[in-house]
Amino acid sequence: MEQRLRIGVLGAGHLGRIHTQQAREVPELQVAGIYDPHPEKRDAVAAEFGVPAFTNMDALIAASDLVDVVTPTLAHHACAKAALLSGKHVFIEKPVTNTLDEARELAALAKERRLQVQVGHVERFNPALQAALPALANPMFIEVHRLAQWNPRGTDVSVVLDLMIHDLDIVLHVVGAPVDHISASGVAVVSDSPDIANARLEFANGCVANLTASRISMKNMRKSRFFQRDAYVSVDMLEKRTEIVRMRRVEVPDPFAVSIDLGGGRGHREIAFDRPDIPTVNAIREELRSFALACANGHAPQVPIGDGLAALETAHRVLEAMSVTNIAAPH
Repeated sequence: MEQRLRIGVLGAGHLGRIHTQQAREVPELQVAGIYDPHPEKRDAVAAEFGVPAFTNMDALIAASDLVDVVTPTLAHHACAKAALLSGKHVFIEKPVTNTLDEARELAALAKERRLQVQVGHVERFNPALQAALPALANPMFIEVHRLAQWNPRGTDVSVVLDLMIHDLDIVLHVVGAPVDHISASGVAVVSDSPDIANARLEFANGCVANLTASRISMKNMRKSRFFQRDAYVSVDMLEKRTEIVRMRRVEVPDPFAVSIDLGGGRGHREIAFDRPDIPTVNAIREELRSFALACANGHAPQVPIGDGLAALETAHRVLEAMSVTNIAAPH
């Protein structure tokens, strides 16, 4: 077996713990250690998974081949920049950075140093979405709902940067066309930034995507619906279910098939339902493994920093469209 790449985890919070746990399960990786400025968090995660605890970030970076930045968003830029300047490949949780200028600086630095950077848009690795992707061909209307119950974690940024950005990344990836226009609205209910938001994206190819994100809902939901010529694809990323409905024109319908009469002598369309088997996989483990393979083999990661930057740019356009400064919660 080839030598495993050493990965250093920066951040021992909720996601840092999960990343440490999952990195240990990736055959191509060895956890070099974990660093967090809070000793009690750092030492607890290190003890739980039997990995070294570092008291200095630079020391952990030096001991690693890859650096996994799982800190609060405000610290992403500083941590990733330190790793890149030390010649290390970097995995960064989403959103890639707090500001666009920070993301652009990291992208330029990675290109200059010829280093790989992958952004943690984990829903790209959701097996339900993976099952749907082969069926998606030029969708022209997309409806997305990402609803979550209240959790103080992640409220350092608006719901757009916390939750909606997952779906902005997916929609941009699937549509593959420039966004011509964005209209949006949002309300700050509990936080000082929007907790519920809706955005309508109009693409240059005519596709329209309607996205709703909330972190103050009574139940959790992560559903996406894609409508395209002769097909409808539904993806439940929470329950890991995918349904593909296809229609084909026929002159004489099969009496045992589900069909619709188009009327006016235009024939019939038969409807076929496909519910692909969804494998049981851990999406975080899959994204970390894909990053390790990209670094080992010298090819671009599946979610490169350019994609993370595009999602962040679109998220900021959504925030501009909803005029965040006019809807801050009263004090």
